[in-house]
Amino acid sequence: MKDGWLAKVRSGLGRSASRLSKGLNDLLKKRKLDAELLDELEDLLIGADLGVATASRVTARLAKNRFNQEIDEAEVRGVLADDIAQVLAPVARPLVPDRANRPHVILMVGVNGSGKTTTIGKLAHTLREDGLSVSLVAGDTFRAAAVEQLKIWGERAGCPVFAREQGADAAGLAYDALAEAKRRGDDVVIIDTAGRLQNKAGLMAELAKMARVIGKLDASAPHDVILVLDATVGQNAHSQVEVFKEMINVSGLVVTKLDGTAKGGVLVALAEKFGLPVHAIGVGEGIDDLRPFDPTLFARDLVGLD
Repeated sequence: MKDGWLAKVRSGLGRSASRLSKGLNDLLKKRKLDAELLDELEDLLIGADLGVATASRVTARLAKNRFNQEIDEAEVRGVLADDIAQVLAPVARPLVPDRANRPHVILMVGVNGSGKTTTIGKLAHTLREDGLSVSLVAGDTFRAAAVEQLKIWGERAGCPVFAREQGADAAGLAYDALAEAKRRGDDVVIIDTAGRLQNKAGLMAELAKMARVIGKLDASAPHDVILVLDATVGQNAHSQVEVFKEMINVSGLVVTKLDGTAKGGVLVALAEKFGLPVHAIGVGEGIDDLRPFDPTLFARDLVGLD
């Protein structure tokens, strides 16, 4: 199963790597690392969504050691992979619920279509495999499809789902669900939320109210606020992080759909800019297709190294 998951990571990131690889092959035909080549290399890295800061640092590092000297593709890839891994290592932090909380409350946020509800199901499955009791809360009460989807995932993961009729007050639902989870002695509660950015003010008020109401039962909750990002949106992920950070205290990220994107490099730029923990990445629709984020593997695959 692990080998299959790694194959999905490599297959997905191969789209990013192929873009970088082709660009590097074309650039390095010149062989000598002159000012023109450095500029073109920086443009290539920015175009692959790695961000201006990373691109500038990599090219400066190469220029310092090898300017006006011959350089081969393998050396450039190695420098790039090392630099990316160094940026990503501090943010690669698996999600570890605190068993002392009983329950540990996780609020999942993100725009509709980001894979949020699916990620909740996969995360619940992972936590259940770790021996934790988990309950789910269908807090996106405006979309009947979201509630039904969460119920399906709850059944797959073996977790109870707390839900009400469409249009119910999400904060009241979360309060009652948390009270029930406390009564049962659940280890973890994962709360789905709406993601309607078309009405930012309304969504901001709803998330703030939900956090405030949950806090009446447990002053330390929510213990994690995880933003789910769709990797296929590329640089638009930056604006999503900024919007949700404005609404609520985002504590970490999960990045989905890395099995079908040429924009995996955006993870590097996000780490550089925001420094938020990346708890996991998703590479498919299967229940086991969510795994802790490995920065070294990611960096090497992104630049096309074995």
